[in-house]
Parts: sequence; C-alpha cells; structure tokens
Amino acid sequence: MPVQWTISKPHRLVIAVARDELRLRDIEQYLDGVAIADVMPYRKIFDMTHATVMLNDADMMALGARIRAYLQVGKLGPLAIVAVTDHAYQQARLFEVLAQGDRPVKIFRELHHAREWLDGFDADS
Repeated sequence: MPVQWTISKPHRLVIAVARDELRLRDIEQYLDGVAIADVMPYRKIFDMTHATVMLNDADMMALGARIRAYLQVGKLGPLAIVAVTDHAYQQARLFEVLAQGDRPVKIFRELHHAREWLDGFDADS
C-alpha cells in the first residue's frame, strides 16, 4: 500500500507515509481511513519523502473539492506536508491552494521541521 498511517489517540496525531507511486486512489483510501477512524480533527503529517507523486491537475482538483467538503461537515486538524522533491513540493502547494479552508496547512522539506510546527498546536484543539 503506497500510503501507510498510524494514529496516536493520546497525542491526537496521524502520521501518514507515502511510498512508491502516489496516486489519487491512494490518497482517497487514506482519507477514507482517517474519516472512518473519526480522527479528522487530529493534527496530521503527510510525508511524501519516499513517494513519486503521480497526480495530474484533475486529481488535484478532486482532492481539493473533497477536502473542502470535509470542511463543511466538521473541523479538520492542522496538516504538515513533507515534500522533498520540487515536483512533490509544487503539488503540495497546489493542494494547499485548492483545499483552502479554516485549518492550518504548511509544507516542509524536512520531517523534523513538520513535527516541530505541529507540536506548536494544542493536541486538544
């Protein structure tokens, strides 16, 4: 599975790691899992360090629309995206724009910076 994630309920944190070729269906499966687990308000790290992003503009539009729909239903927690390649970083920026809403999103080149940023948010918020 290209996206594997763990949930820490005590820390209200979801850490997702993408590997290999990352496609729309992989992210949709991750989002479905997070929704079913009822952890949408948790803080999240989405690490694409070891993934090749295979998303086109239509895929990005679909993801943006899906996130905006989630925002209409309930609160989403802060999201830190880790993208080390220029292409992944550009895709993450596009996602950030298309999925704008009432939650913090920030893109990082290094995982430890993403975690430091997320740790600045109250786990209960």
